[in-house]
Amino acid sequence: MLTTNALHIDGRRHTLVPATTLESRRAEVLLVQADGQESRTAAALALSGRMKPSSGSVALGHDGSMASLRRRSALVDAPGVNAPERHLTVRSLTSEDLALVPFKFRDRTRPTEWLVKNGFRDILDKWVEELEPQRLLHLQLELALANHDVELLVVDSPDRHTSNPAAWLPLLQQAAAGELGVEPLSGNPPRTILVIALVGQLPPDWDGTTSFLGNDMGTPAAEEPAPEAVPAGVEQPAEAPAGVEQPATEALPAVEEAPEPAAVEAPAEEVPAGVEEVPTAVEAPAVDTEVEESAEAPPPGPTAPAEIAVTQTNSKEIQ
Repeated sequence: MLTTNALHIDGRRHTLVPATTLESRRAEVLLVQADGQESRTAAALALSGRMKPSSGSVALGHDGSMASLRRRSALVDAPGVNAPERHLTVRSLTSEDLALVPFKFRDRTRPTEWLVKNGFRDILDKWVEELEPQRLLHLQLELALANHDVELLVVDSPDRHTSNPAAWLPLLQQAAAGELGVEPLSGNPPRTILVIALVGQLPPDWDGTTSFLGNDMGTPAAEEPAPEAVPAGVEQPAEAPAGVEQPATEALPAVEEAPEPAAVEAPAEEVPAGVEEVPTAVEAPAVDTEVEESAEAPPPGPTAPAEIAVTQTNSKEIQ
């Protein structure tokens, strides 16, 4: 069984593989849905031990070694990694892939003989670009299973060649059941395989095991409403700690306008030395005679004559 725990891969500018946790068992096909070719290829490389994840883990059985996972797995048809070049012949493709098989499992026959022995006589003289998607995938799966150490097949985007799942899904099921990779007349029993396929969209009628990238990211938290804007210069009160009741807000008293400042009297002028200061206000002498009030009140007006007379009298007294 292959297991991943929060497998996560960072790219240069964005996340390639969000946190993903999944399980794959022998003799079954696991379809993993992922958006974007870069994400699918990165996930395929990590699941086959050919790329170290940024965080999380991947293990085949109880062995978490990346070297062991890489030795016991095969990456199939990854764009930009090991997808067959369109300009190659079928013989050249077979020769290159068989050269990567460990020597102890390597078929000593020539590529042409291997193709004939494994049922590919009809495409001996064809170019890769001439093959139907189903026939090309079948050839790649047989070449990958020529290595008897392989226990895991990771197929990158088999649905990118055709929108018909019948062109690739039955082949993956046959590989998982051990019906592919069996040498004719060898007498070896079929071996069940773990098969994981990264796809852009799950087939509508697929009822097998499925998963998707980013399934271990958790439920996103609900967005909180944005706080109201506070005018500039006004301090925002601190929030009360949890469990403490906040006192009711009292209405602020009306602010009275400040009274206007009283007029400031100008300082008196200094009097030169030797000169006696004249009092600014002189009381008028008491008058013994009673003045009868007239029937009508005198009209308001200046009282300059009386003040002048008093001033003259005071001046004589001073002399």
